[in-house]
Amino acid sequence: MTRAEELQKIQEYQDSICECLLKESATRPVFGNGNPDAKIVFIGEAPGKKEDETGKPFVGAAGKFLAEMLASIGMERKDIYITNIVKYRPPNNRDPEDPEKKECAPWLHAELEFIKPDVIIFLGRHSMTHFLPELKISEAHGKLVHRKIPNFPTEYFFPLYHPAAALYNGGMRETLMSDFKKIPIVLKKIEETKNQAKK
Repeated sequence: MTRAEELQKIQEYQDSICECLLKESATRPVFGNGNPDAKIVFIGEAPGKKEDETGKPFVGAAGKFLAEMLASIGMERKDIYITNIVKYRPPNNRDPEDPEKKECAPWLHAELEFIKPDVIIFLGRHSMTHFLPELKISEAHGKLVHRKIPNFPTEYFFPLYHPAAALYNGGMRETLMSDFKKIPIVLKKIEETKNQAKK
């Protein structure tokens, strides 16, 4: 079995046991998608209408913008892994609520544990505050956060504004694109830190 097939099995199993109430109103679950050996995992907040229809994360306008930003740093979707805090679309695209995030959390953690990325990039405050509740996105965006969380597969986190929020806000769009360009520097810094730790 390939790593991609193993990850698919994990997703199917988590969907079968997940008790999130959003299951009742969503068309289907939206599994994480991308490279099972990715160094970067992007975490958004919840599937939208297009994602609910296709079963893939970040395929609407925000996904298109994300692909543009990835291209700006010489990357493609196949180089990364992308998922959401909740796996089912909230009604009318409302924000996911705490109990929904809690029900979907074991699923998200199973994905992360399997991939073991070097860095987790939060897209928006919902995914960031799930892991780092003390931070404010307006202050933390574009800064590498080093935090040891017990039994967690990475110590590095990089918060960004959500592409959907930046789509129609010129200032935020520029900030997000500028923050995004720091990703290769962040990866290099993490690599250097890991190499030093091995010596």
